[in-house]
Amino acid sequence: MNLFEQFHRLANIYFVGLAILNFVPVVNAFEPEIALIPICVIMCLTALKDAWEDFRRYQSDRKLNNTPCFIYSRKAKKFIERRWKDVRVGDFVKVICNEIVPADLLLLHTSDPNGVCHIETSNLDGETNLKQRRVMSGVCISDPDFEPESFNSLVVCEKPNNNLNHFKCYAEKPDKEKVGAGIESLLLRGCTVRNTDHAVGFVVYAGHETKSMLNNNGPRYKRSKLERKLNKDVIFCVILLFFMCLNGALGHFLWLQALPTVPPYLVPDSNGHLDSPGLSSFYMFFTMIILLQVLIPISLYVSIELVKIGQIFFITNDIDLYDEATDSRIQCKALNITEDLGQIEYIFSDKTGTLTENKMVFRRCSIMGTEYPHKENAVRLAVLEESEAEENVLFNKRPQPVKPRWSLDTEDTNFEDRQHQHGSHRKSKVAGNAQSNVAFSSPLETEVIPDRKLLQRISRAESSSRSSRSGSSSSQNIDPYLDFFLSLAICNTVVVSMATAQRQRVNGFSHSLQSNNPMDPLSNMPKKSGYFSNIFTSWQRKPNRNRTISEDSVVEGDIFNLPEIMEEPGDINGLRRCSLYAPTNSDKPATTSDNLSYEAESPDEAALVYAAKAYGFTLLARTPDSVTVRLPSGEDLVFEVLDTLTFDSFRKRMSILVRDPITKKYVLYTKGADYAIMELLGTPYAENLRGIQKKIAADTQHHLDCYAKDGLRTLCFTKKVVSDKEYKSWFVNRQRALAAIENREQLVMDTAVQLETNLCLLGATGIEDRLQESVPDTIMALREAGIQVWVLTGDKLETAVNIGYACRLLEDEDLVINMSCKNKLTCTSIVDCALQEVRRYNEDPRNVDTTPDISLVIDGLTLNMALSSDLQDRFVELAKHCRSVLCCRVTPLQKSSVVKVVREKLKVMTLAVGDGANDVNMIQAADIGIGISGQEGMQAVMASDFAISRFKHLKKLLLVHGHWCYTRLANMIIYFFYKNVAYVNLLFWYQFFCGFSGTTMIDYWLMIFFNLFFTSAPPIMFGIMDRDISAEILLGVPELYRTGQGEGEYKFSTFWVNMLDAFYQSLACFFIPYLAYQGSDIDIFSFGTPLNTISLFTILLHLSIEIKAWTAVHLIIIGGSVVLYFVVTLAYSAVCVTCNPPSNPYWILPRQMADPMFYLLCLITTVVALLPRYTFHVLRNSIAPSPLVQAKHLDQLDPSTRSEYIKEWRSFRGGGQVKSSRLSTPPSPTLETPVGMYPQSPTVSDIMGDEFTLNVISENYQRHLHL
Repeated sequence: MNLFEQFHRLANIYFVGLAILNFVPVVNAFEPEIALIPICVIMCLTALKDAWEDFRRYQSDRKLNNTPCFIYSRKAKKFIERRWKDVRVGDFVKVICNEIVPADLLLLHTSDPNGVCHIETSNLDGETNLKQRRVMSGVCISDPDFEPESFNSLVVCEKPNNNLNHFKCYAEKPDKEKVGAGIESLLLRGCTVRNTDHAVGFVVYAGHETKSMLNNNGPRYKRSKLERKLNKDVIFCVILLFFMCLNGALGHFLWLQALPTVPPYLVPDSNGHLDSPGLSSFYMFFTMIILLQVLIPISLYVSIELVKIGQIFFITNDIDLYDEATDSRIQCKALNITEDLGQIEYIFSDKTGTLTENKMVFRRCSIMGTEYPHKENAVRLAVLEESEAEENVLFNKRPQPVKPRWSLDTEDTNFEDRQHQHGSHRKSKVAGNAQSNVAFSSPLETEVIPDRKLLQRISRAESSSRSSRSGSSSSQNIDPYLDFFLSLAICNTVVVSMATAQRQRVNGFSHSLQSNNPMDPLSNMPKKSGYFSNIFTSWQRKPNRNRTISEDSVVEGDIFNLPEIMEEPGDINGLRRCSLYAPTNSDKPATTSDNLSYEAESPDEAALVYAAKAYGFTLLARTPDSVTVRLPSGEDLVFEVLDTLTFDSFRKRMSILVRDPITKKYVLYTKGADYAIMELLGTPYAENLRGIQKKIAADTQHHLDCYAKDGLRTLCFTKKVVSDKEYKSWFVNRQRALAAIENREQLVMDTAVQLETNLCLLGATGIEDRLQESVPDTIMALREAGIQVWVLTGDKLETAVNIGYACRLLEDEDLVINMSCKNKLTCTSIVDCALQEVRRYNEDPRNVDTTPDISLVIDGLTLNMALSSDLQDRFVELAKHCRSVLCCRVTPLQKSSVVKVVREKLKVMTLAVGDGANDVNMIQAADIGIGISGQEGMQAVMASDFAISRFKHLKKLLLVHGHWCYTRLANMIIYFFYKNVAYVNLLFWYQFFCGFSGTTMIDYWLMIFFNLFFTSAPPIMFGIMDRDISAEILLGVPELYRTGQGEGEYKFSTFWVNMLDAFYQSLACFFIPYLAYQGSDIDIFSFGTPLNTISLFTILLHLSIEIKAWTAVHLIIIGGSVVLYFVVTLAYSAVCVTCNPPSNPYWILPRQMADPMFYLLCLITTVVALLPRYTFHVLRNSIAPSPLVQAKHLDQLDPSTRSEYIKEWRSFRGGGQVKSSRLSTPPSPTLETPVGMYPQSPTVSDIMGDEFTLNVISENYQRHLHL
């Protein structure tokens, strides 16, 4: 089976075919057994490597298949211990806490009285937060003693598929009633049961039909660009081999024709018949193919694999690519595309979690049209920004809860003293606890200082609410401010667990799902000591760039005074928590918030829940049927959960339908994107807001726009009271949709849309997602390296543009073209108009060798039209001339479409980087996919070719390791072709003196050893260890990366120049000894042995000229190859007398080494052969040095002088290639004149018009084009 797989490689078929051809007597050139040795060695080495990998997989599979589990036995009438391999569809399986689920189970029973089972899916998607699964309702009686034999329903489910997020199933009871179930009732194989004593499930998929196994498609194979070029050059070598063999056959024919008589060494067959010259030349053609087969490098492919393994070893052990905070290093999952890292021309990046931290911090909110800026909280965050080390200290502290007793007493607070107090915690980081077991739980995200004005407003609302509840039941209404925070607390999927009940992780199963990183066994990553710098250091250079939060409040308010309150024990940063006092009448012991732990699926949900908690609305418990929230007064409200309308990418919102415990009404709380919520609004929230009720939506939208300009992520919150009649009608449709098998997703979504109408707006929130460390510097370096950076995000346009300026994707002096249109005709017009302006700029002779500083911002709707078949080419051409492109409001499908279109249309090397499941399609569509192991799970990492922990690591990965990998491998491949051509041509030139008879002047065994042993190790070390430029220079001068883009160093011309050089060297190595020995009585092997020795010296010294950085390893390998040659050849000539009859190589080399002519020939011939190449290198590096040669000279300078030269170089070379310019006025019949001045850090409030608005923004002006 392994041989069958190896024969998928055409080179193996080629060499096996030649070995078989050598068994034909009329065409063989060597002993048939000898001809099999090279291909057998290569295939055996490959088979051993594959066998080792298969053996490791077999051990892992055997361990996994023999994992114990509990299966119900109908004979024993109980659950008995069996093995995973014994699980079959239809079995009842019992899973204990902290055990891994052995098959896909339909959940029927759990130990939890609410029918909930908590699972962890880290083995599937990398997410460590707990998820809830619910028992299939209506088919089993939940009691402590579940009897599987009492289950008498018929389960019908969809066919096995690999969709981990969807499942359709229904159970038909004996009375023919159908009960539907979805993914919320399915335990997937590989998940781990947590915080649940036991669960019982019905096996619906087992073995290879489980969803996790169907997702295991094995390693992906991507062909690198260099490999594709290599295959073309192999074809050229085949063509060259054909003509050389044709020349040999023709020469043999002419030689036979020229013979006057039949020579005695032409032996006839048994019948005394001799083949005709034509037939003999035909046979000779195949003989020459066997003789010159080494022209095709048989060992090149194996050498390339070894080189890539060595390169990956050095990449994974780079200390600069290690992240101490997460204790993770770079993962290389694709062995065969490392060199592509040095040829990237376009980078497509996600924003959230990739450029940003994905640590969501609650910053502002707007309630009923009033904005609350939370300046107190901004001060706290400013203190946290002082040092990342300080933040790590805080991560190890558990904050004290907001107590039920509140006060509004204030006193002055000395902010500087608090900063000093906070700074005293520095250097106290505990490395082992740098990362919490619970996602999104750092104090940066969980601690919120309430806004003083909002706190007072809630106090009044709470008092009014208590008074209302003490009156008649008919007047029971909840204040909209309380409703807003209730929606924050309950409209989510956050799982509540007790912090004291730590998860017990089982190591016994951890090896069943191993990492895909093939380099894991090679080494262990040493931990890097020290502290990381502040993540906003790069923002502090320019005031207008580091602002993500406006200093001005959106609405007027009191001058900010930091509230001074009685200090509480758990407070952080020295800032005291502002509290609301409200006595509680509850006599039962209250559940304090310090023993609660929130498990959130997204950082947005966690930030909102912690914000509600800061105002006293504490989420205490969540079950499938209820949500418990504690009010600021200490009263606990238990909301009955009727249904949860989960978030999807089409609706862009989620809702929860509950029964209000106070009003006993059905209430629908909804949260989502502003554009998805605003169009669903109905009547204003409260009828008593007569004068301002029409302004609430407009004011809230204005606040949302301001939040977006400040780079905040926005969400809207609404409420709807559902009547009993409406609920009953909707419930019937909902149950019918849930029980459906065909078109279930669409029916379920339709029911959600049916209920989410006429919503009442409560307010909106603004959450900050901070830039990662060194993101601006990284993007600037990538742009200087000639890489165009595209950011594809689903955020609002204003938010995306603000982040674009903050991360230096957009510059203040850029011409920013903002495209947004609602119909295709308008889109076509503006693309043509903008493209015409770009062409006009390029045609201007004053703009030769310059590029305009143009950036493009486009929304998802416009992008969809621009990617249509008739507009694709024009849009791509326009984008090609832009320095950066920012796409906002794009879907995951659009992300992958953009990558495919750019890659196919421009024929460029692309790289996609992301951190979430919505980036998987984009990552897989690019030539290289990089996943960032962030806080949204490991889906992107699992689908990627390389995995990093920080965006800043991309800089060194590409500019240093990418450059090294590409130049090393490209030079090694060229050298391999040269080596084989130079050696095989010695045999070809000899054919002119032996009648083209296929005779060789070198012993067969020595010929085989020459390529297999004597000259195989040096090029491998050359490909692994060579270093043309140091890492410091490559990082200091990113422009050097451009040498690998496009054709790079492995050019068509470079290949043929080396081929011509190989022909010349072979001529020198053959004819100089030939002329020296001409007229002597030297025998054939005595002539061939000096040629073999001279060829070895020439090939190795040729490599010495190409090596850029010598190390002890290079000296040992090259010197060892020479020593090995002489030792093996001397031993062979001394021992082997009749190894290859009738030839006799006995004592050939010792006799040669006793002759001074041998040493003189080795010296003179080697010098003559290498003199042209050495002269060419000297002249090129002296007269017209390349940037790489100039940069290499910097390595020899001392650090201070080197840094000065680097600054001068960058200012000279970089400044002349990018010229700031302005587009001339585009022709349009409706063009308006410039309307005003734009500030230094432009915002984009006027992006969209009724039909279309194109804004061309520069530093000093803004033009609008309305079509």
